[in-house]
Amino acid sequence: MSDELAGLDELVIRGQTIRGIKLIKDAFECTIHEALDFYDDRYRRLRQTRPDDFAKSHEEYGEGS
Repeated sequence: MSDELAGLDELVIRGQTIRGIKLIKDAFECTIHEALDFYDDRYRRLRQTRPDDFAKSHEEYGEGS
C-alpha cells in the first residue's frame, strides 16, 4: 500500500467511510465508484484478517457514518 494510504486501514476500522473514500480518490485520482469499490474490498479484507479490531459488528458498521 502506498504512503498516501497509510492511514486507510484505521479509517476503515473506525467506520469513517467518507474520509476513507476521499483518501483513496485523492491518492489514485479515480472516480468515486472506483474508490468505493476499493474501500469495500479493503473493508472485507480487514474483516477477515483483523476482526477483533472492529468495535461494531458487520450489521452495525454503516450506521451513523
